[in-house]
Amino acid sequence: MNTDPAAAATTDPKKPSVLFVCVHNAGRSQMAAAYLQHLSEGRIEVLSAGSQPADQVNPAAVEAMQEEGIDITAEAPKILTTEAVKASDVVVTMGCGDECPYFPGKRYEDWVLEDPAGKGVDSVRPIRDEIRGRVEQLITELLPAGSHEGDGTARL
Repeated sequence: MNTDPAAAATTDPKKPSVLFVCVHNAGRSQMAAAYLQHLSEGRIEVLSAGSQPADQVNPAAVEAMQEEGIDITAEAPKILTTEAVKASDVVVTMGCGDECPYFPGKRYEDWVLEDPAGKGVDSVRPIRDEIRGRVEQLITELLPAGSHEGDGTARL
């Protein structure tokens, strides 16, 4: 999964691009990016970043995503850059407040979600499940029915 904001300049202009931002880029934004990458089957460019990145991805988030068959153990929190915001069609913030740069003409969404920091996997699962539902909705908005380009794979 390419969630490195530094790679934003290499995004495919034919694909929609989504940037997930939270403070630490260790839980919510990592889970959202992983779901979007997995469920969109590569049809959407995915980036994630944090305004104050943590040292590592939240272990409870890693465990919760493994239960879904999605491995985020290789991911690492990344710093939010202006370039990543500029390169994205949609910027989804999750509790980072005014620290995310604003550019007119971009689509911004603020997903109010509980912060999984310091919580065990039992408390992270409901957050994960809410993120999945929101990601599924985002996919239906960004990839209209029939946009699977006849590759034979099932649509959401």
